[in-house]
Amino acid sequence: MIPKDLTKDIKTRLQSIKGQVDGLIKMLDEGKDPEKILLQFKAAQKGLDKAHYLLLDEAYRKALAIKISETVEACPGNCGNEDRIEFIRQQFPHLELDSLTQKMKEIAELKERIGNANEKSGS
Repeated sequence: MIPKDLTKDIKTRLQSIKGQVDGLIKMLDEGKDPEKILLQFKAAQKGLDKAHYLLLDEAYRKALAIKISETVEACPGNCGNEDRIEFIRQQFPHLELDSLTQKMKEIAELKERIGNANEKSGS
């Protein structure tokens, strides 16, 4: 579920983009200067990119938070990866979108290693 404040923000951005697209159509119908049309296209694209980024950021953060939580639970305190897990957990609030995917892979690998080690030890 997307938080209500984020949904409201994205919807507001999309309404603005809708207005820009309507403006683009009008500019094309009226034969406006192509340079001005291009500027409007860029503005609409930037707005769409920002809305997309906000949604992806929320989805990836939620997924990473779940993975970190599962990994912390799988590591009883002596799994050999405690320091790395704690480091990722502390970094979490400050991660940028491009770092989130990298950390998701890293924490998934740690969780898998811990799971394999737990299976071998019979835990």
